[in-house]
Amino acid sequence: MMSESPVRLAVMGAGLIGRRHIEHILAEPSAVLHSIIDPAPEARALAAERGWRWQAGFDSSDPEKADGLIVATPNAMHVAHGLAAIEAGIPVLIEKPLADTLSGAEQLVVAAEKAGVPLAVGHHRRHNPIITRARAKIAAGELGPIVAVHGFFWIAKPDDYFNVSWRREPGAGPILINLIHEIDLIRHLCGEITEVWAISANQQRGFAVEDSAAVMMRFAKGALGTFTLSDAIPSPWSWELTSAENPAYPATGEAYLMIGGRDASLSLPRLEIWRHKPKKSWWQPMVGERESLPPVDPLRAQIAQFCRVIRHGEPPLVPGREGLESLRVIEAIRQAAATGQSVRLA
Repeated sequence: MMSESPVRLAVMGAGLIGRRHIEHILAEPSAVLHSIIDPAPEARALAAERGWRWQAGFDSSDPEKADGLIVATPNAMHVAHGLAAIEAGIPVLIEKPLADTLSGAEQLVVAAEKAGVPLAVGHHRRHNPIITRARAKIAAGELGPIVAVHGFFWIAKPDDYFNVSWRREPGAGPILINLIHEIDLIRHLCGEITEVWAISANQQRGFAVEDSAAVMMRFAKGALGTFTLSDAIPSPWSWELTSAENPAYPATGEAYLMIGGRDASLSLPRLEIWRHKPKKSWWQPMVGERESLPPVDPLRAQIAQFCRVIRHGEPPLVPGREGLESLRVIEAIRQAAATGQSVRLA
């Protein structure tokens, strides 16, 4: 029996995240790099140095068109680039956030669904086995009904991170850039969010963009949630520093997200469940049970799954509509922070 040929993936945008996608394509047996698409001279030079095919822009008439496209361009370009792929009938994986506006994200989702072209969103943490296992534990009722959720994104971005001017402007802060990952995971694990309250601040650096925020959430099934975030705090409590999924960040081994049910509580990414034994009472001893899983790079797993979407018709783990709904919550949080009022989600 002949083995199937690797899936030819093009990467649009050869910046930091684009280059990480390229690394994983090159390491994935089921994929091969078709080309990089980026008009920047640096991208062209990189392609020439490595012997990769280079294109300045997406060409829908290319007779050797890719089997799939990964869009890793700036957020404001996601809609135009995603629509171009959809119109050409090419399955597309778009980095998070799906778009820079809700209307743009809706346009992408509707176009993909109407054309029957797979649209995936790069919320790669859902591909982490830790999250898969946590979702299974919650679904199996190990915690009982969810009562509350609490999490942190406290991290210290270095001063030179802000040498790039757009990172000092509204829309480039931790709410849109970082919190969207957390909201996507919280929705994935705990269900839909129906109402949010939020406050934000920029006193630590004085830039136009926020550096800190606090969020409260109400869930469809009655649970409540809180999340605080700041990119100006040295701390061990963030997914980046606790999950060990990216070697660029020093691993702390701490937890950053706590999910509490009526029967037990779960901390992530430690996969540690705490409950009272022999019966549920604050007078009784607490017992913690931790599960360890072998490390898997979720970006690599995301590439492998995208190849299965293209070759075998497997549904994307994070389809466009999921990316849209996570962005909808983020927009509600931004609105709540700006107005001082709670915002309900349909």
